Amino acid sequence: MKTALWIARRFSFARKRFRVINIISAISLAGIVLGVSTLLVVMSVLNGFQKLARDLFITIDSPAQIVPVSGRTMKVTESLLQSLRAIEGVGSAEPFAEGEAMMTSRDKSELVIVKGISETAHHRLMRQTNTIRPFFSPETISVGELLAYRTSLYPDREVKIFSPELISLGLESLSEPYLIPMLAIPETTVSTLFSLQKIFDDRYVLTSSLFARKILLMGSQEFSGIDIRGKEGVSGNAFTGNLREWLAESPLKTELRVRTIEEKYQNIFAVMQLEKWVSFSVLMLIILVAALSLTGALAMTAIDKQQELFYLRCLGMEKPQFMAIFIVQGGMTGIVGTAAGTIIAWSLCTFQELYGMVQLPSKSAFIIQAYPVHMLAGDFIAVSITAILLSLLVSLYPARKAALIATSRSLDLKTN
Repeated sequence: MKTALWIARRFSFARKRFRVINIISAISLAGIVLGVSTLLVVMSVLNGFQKLARDLFITIDSPAQIVPVSGRTMKVTESLLQSLRAIEGVGSAEPFAEGEAMMTSRDKSELVIVKGISETAHHRLMRQTNTIRPFFSPETISVGELLAYRTSLYPDREVKIFSPELISLGLESLSEPYLIPMLAIPETTVSTLFSLQKIFDDRYVLTSSLFARKILLMGSQEFSGIDIRGKEGVSGNAFTGNLREWLAESPLKTELRVRTIEEKYQNIFAVMQLEKWVSFSVLMLIILVAALSLTGALAMTAIDKQQELFYLRCLGMEKPQFMAIFIVQGGMTGIVGTAAGTIIAWSLCTFQELYGMVQLPSKSAFIIQAYPVHMLAGDFIAVSITAILLSLLVSLYPARKAALIATSRSLDLKTN
């Protein structure tokens, strides 16, 4: 292999008699560099948008949640919360109440999602959004801007809000009159409007967990789940893994389960992942075309080096060794091109991440000014391995042809 590497390096960098070989080799190398760098930059930008969407989701939701396996509620005790907070990597564990409800105001009604959060979670939301004024009081609500626009709501507007469970209870009261006192429809006031993320702005109503449980007809210590957040500097996968291990050893493992933010909004994140890997497949065609042009360069090198191949055969080299020379030569081109493309992509993404060189076309339409970038080591490894493998694969055909040329009888006659 050392001999093949040395000869391949000589064939690649020694002066050739035909300048067209230099041109084709340069085109192949440039194509690989361009393809790898473009692909990595595009994937990093798509990762940036995905991370931005995730960060927006976890303003209200958390990276991981403990939810019931079946049913809509679970019993939350102080001992359970303390056990969760003691897990390595877990920064907070706050119960929440969440469910669908009907909100009415004058002549307009809208199906909404009510989420009640604890006082601690409310203060965290205020810090995260740089808000001084509370979103709601214990008996008022905060409404998403898009939802408020559709229903003509504004601060201090009175609304009625009730859950499907209240409607079901009302139907039961027709045959059981003693249930009638429980049919009071909660009335409240819109305290503020919020704008966080389109899904929340379009359907969500925020309030205290106590008032949300009143709307959703939840009993004492009943909640929809527990929001779990990691400590600062701890990755989501790390503390989620610890959370799953804890639950697997807990007697509650048959009643509760861990749900990540990606699982809760799996349709949205699945589309983002599909978009990323479709881009990977399409842009990989650039690398494939560049790699295929490498086939021509290697074939022409074999023709150009007929005399040298004859001398090598006289020294005892066999067909597998001739093939190794050209496979190594193609692999060297792939490695050099991939390394250069990776360095260029890393440099561009780093500058974009630090300085935001490429701005978004309409700053007023987005919550950020420049394209977001998030580099993942897995993407760089996947692209690099794929590009190098393609370079090696397209080298097989010219390597076989070169071996046939080197071992053919016609080469003896031409050399003589």
